[in-house]
Amino acid sequence: MEKLKVGVIGIGHLGKHHTRVYHELEDVELVGVSDLDEKLASKVAKKFNVSVYTDFNELLPLVDAVSLVTPTPTHHELGKKLLSAGKHLLIEKPITESAEQAKELVELAAKKDLVLQVGHIERFNPAIRALYPLLDDPRFIESHRLAPYQPRGTDVGVVLDLMIHDIDIILHLVRSPIKLIQAVGVDVLTQHEDIANVRIEFENKCVANISVSRVSYKEMRKIRLFQRDCYISLDYKKQDGVIYLRKEGKITNKSIPLEKDEPLVLELKSFVECVVEQKDPLVSGEHGKRALDVGMEIVRQIQEVRQNALS
Repeated sequence: MEKLKVGVIGIGHLGKHHTRVYHELEDVELVGVSDLDEKLASKVAKKFNVSVYTDFNELLPLVDAVSLVTPTPTHHELGKKLLSAGKHLLIEKPITESAEQAKELVELAAKKDLVLQVGHIERFNPAIRALYPLLDDPRFIESHRLAPYQPRGTDVGVVLDLMIHDIDIILHLVRSPIKLIQAVGVDVLTQHEDIANVRIEFENKCVANISVSRVSYKEMRKIRLFQRDCYISLDYKKQDGVIYLRKEGKITNKSIPLEKDEPLVLELKSFVECVVEQKDPLVSGEHGKRALDVGMEIVRQIQEVRQNALS
């Protein structure tokens, strides 16, 4: 079978890993990489023995699918060009800067009959995948995502940089319309919010509490989920979990069995499979837009509080 020809646009921290994984996949031919930083792109291209293009338009005729791993403000314009050129697209999160932009990409992909997958990588984390068979009727969810400060990603606030992962996961787990959102956040090292907390109430009475920080001393990526007579604790980073059950008046616990793997490998394998087999992606453009809608409302509330404090 002929290999799927792919390219990577944007060779920053995450783009390098996309390049590495594609290079390792047997059913993929990594044709080339593209970045405005020719020196950086050439270094990565040399390491994986592929061609480099400072102008991504030169790469397009040679590939079937593309990973777009550029800063968020470029996603809409570049995404439109790639989809208009008939290329299947994996676009890193958040999908775009606005709901209107996301809607345009979703509609364009549908019109062109192309796969549009959004890089919400935690959906492919073995810890989350192991949770699905245990899911019954979540009543309360608590999520913490803390990270040390890194200059990359600061073109947006911590909500669209980090919390967007947890928003997507929780929307996928609860699957009920949102009734109420209450958010707070503060800027510390950047012009955007660097710490944020949100409480989301769903119409089915489930409540989610999400806390994120990108100015933490230590890294933490955990989620806890409470159901009737059941409490589940998962660690995204360690890829392990424990389930606590109440039975006959006693509380017991046991480890959740799961097979550890690199989420990015699972994500890109799934993208390739969807393109080849013409299947809908696990994280569609519509899913990316839905998470963005919630994220933008959280950002709006945080900004409103800040403006009121300054007035």
